[in-house]
Amino acid sequence: MITHNFISSNPKISVKFCGQGDLILFLHGIGGNKNNWNDNLQYFSKDFLSVAWDTRGYGESDDYDGPLKFEDVVEDLKKVITHFKKTSAHIVGLSMGGQIACLFYQKYPSFVKSLVLCDTHFGLSKLDKNQVNAFIESRKKPLLNGFEPKDIALNVSKSLIGDTTNKVALEKLVESISILHKESYLKTIDASFMCSHEEVFKLIEKPTLIIVGEKDSLTPVSMSKNINKLIRNSKLKIIKKVGHLTNIENPEEFNKIVFNFLKNMT
Repeated sequence: MITHNFISSNPKISVKFCGQGDLILFLHGIGGNKNNWNDNLQYFSKDFLSVAWDTRGYGESDDYDGPLKFEDVVEDLKKVITHFKKTSAHIVGLSMGGQIACLFYQKYPSFVKSLVLCDTHFGLSKLDKNQVNAFIESRKKPLLNGFEPKDIALNVSKSLIGDTTNKVALEKLVESISILHKESYLKTIDASFMCSHEEVFKLIEKPTLIIVGEKDSLTPVSMSKNINKLIRNSKLKIIKKVGHLTNIENPEEFNKIVFNFLKNMT
């Protein structure tokens, strides 16, 4: 059974969880929320205490005053781990979630058992000029001009998914983007464009799996291959025919790859 709870902090952080055992934390991307992991949580609860969160300002977690600071998000993550009376966790992060996982490792390496970095980037500040312009035009600019997240949800979702005929995945992405908190999302975009975590990759010494969708146009296979080269002894898996949201577009393959990695870590 999946349980919902709030971690007592300022702001309050919403989590959903099930299972028992070693802790595995699922961190969503910049357009997501904890429900993005619905097809993954129960699968891993067979062997793990599986937890998905809403990053501050997302989903049911509190909004906050002032700009987003990733150092505050890192502290939120530490509070989640200690809330479950654990001293370390396997951390699975998609896109922005992968960035948060890396920044968390940089400050609290002893709290990390392993990392699974899914469709991860070097920081939005490291995207090329064309990618930056496309990101701003499709996401930030319409919202600043008076539109709401639901107004951009379909077009953004189509740009992220590998196979637009995958109606189930597409509907999940549209729903996820539609319920974004507009001001928090804009603050997160600003923070992401100012932040790079490229220097963290070469510091990572814990077992690390890198996953990327074959058709990911935002964080392409070439980017994951470069990350793979920077992280010593990391493993790279490419999921065919999917785009940026690997865990939503092909949850069966995603679950199998991650589970096998965690059960066979050396």
